[in-house]
Amino acid sequence: MRITHEADYAIRVACCLASVGGKVSAKQISEITGVTLRFALKILRKLILGDLVKSFKGVSGGYMLNRPASEISFGEIIECIDGPIAINHCLTGEFDCTRVSQKCECDFRRVFTAVNQRLRQDLYEIKLDQFLPCSCKTNVAN
Repeated sequence: MRITHEADYAIRVACCLASVGGKVSAKQISEITGVTLRFALKILRKLILGDLVKSFKGVSGGYMLNRPASEISFGEIIECIDGPIAINHCLTGEFDCTRVSQKCECDFRRVFTAVNQRLRQDLYEIKLDQFLPCSCKTNVAN
C-alpha cells in the first residue's frame, strides 16, 4: 500500500490550516505548502466533503479546519482522499477470490486483515496537533 501524493498533500494542507489557526485563502495555502493552487483547491473540496474543513465565501473568505487539530487524524485525512485503506485488493468489496469458496477460510486474507486493522489504528492515532507547530511558514496575514 502506498499513500497517494494527493493524500500526502492533503495532510500538508490540513497541517497548514492547523498551524494558521484561522481562515486562510487557497492561494495562501498553496504558497505555504508548495502545492499548486489547482491541486490545493481539488484537495480542499474533498476535505470539505469529508467534513474536515469548512469554507467561507466572499472577500474575507477562506478555509479553516472544521474541528480542532487534536481531533483530526492522519487516517481520517487519508481515507477522505484515497478511500478506505486496504493493503491488498482481497480486502476490498470488489474482489472475488477464486482460491477459496469462503473469504473467511483464506489464511492470507486473515493475515492481511490483521495487518490492515493495525495500520488503520496507527494512522487514526496520529493527530494533526502532534505536528504543531508545523514546519510550514505560518506568517499569513488574516
